[in-house]
Amino acid sequence: MGIISIAAVAGLSLRSLIQNIIPPQEVTSSTFPTLTLVDSKTGKPITTSDLTVNSPAIVVFDYPLQNEPNFLLRLGNSSGQDVAIKAVTVKIPATGQTYTSPGGVGPYKSVVASSAICQHLGCVPPEIHYYPPGTSIPNTSISGSSNHGLIHCNCHGSTYDPINGFSVVTGPTTHPLPSVVLSYDSSTDTYKAVSMVGPTIYGHSSDLSGGTAISGNSTDVVNEGLPST
Repeated sequence: MGIISIAAVAGLSLRSLIQNIIPPQEVTSSTFPTLTLVDSKTGKPITTSDLTVNSPAIVVFDYPLQNEPNFLLRLGNSSGQDVAIKAVTVKIPATGQTYTSPGGVGPYKSVVASSAICQHLGCVPPEIHYYPPGTSIPNTSISGSSNHGLIHCNCHGSTYDPINGFSVVTGPTTHPLPSVVLSYDSSTDTYKAVSMVGPTIYGHSSDLSGGTAISGNSTDVVNEGLPST
């Protein structure tokens, strides 16, 4: 109870607390799974029309292991029009190393995904979530006019830029959010998660160890609704 009370004071959710104090079952794999993104309610594959441009709702799926949430975003400009996301060079401030982000997929090249676990201390949604273009981010200097669509963690203030490979905008994080590489099938308008690039997922020695494998060939996309802030 004492630990939970401390976590509440620190702004951590019970979900993030449990993830950080209870070691997951150890699973190690040498390859990333290829998983179709499916609607958690209908079981049908997610299509582009299921995703709203600049949606503030928290839409997540587990990958590459269970209990490793990832954001699924369809990015757009301030007018709500899809924006083609280019592959860019992303720097890891902690090491100075760089890597290339995967860029967007889908008919408008606007659909991207990243780990939803903050790289600072492991906070998860709803503490960390997406702020659409034009919205101010509370308790920061980022106003609506200066926000082109950012992910911000309310636990300690880390901010990430999904348009530019989920790169670091503000600390205390020193690592970008790892990107999920998505593939898109234009004949069926469906999406798959196929691998990850960037720094290792927070709390893991590698992206493919330290958790429980996802069974089957799909992973559920869950809409957790709007965050409170």
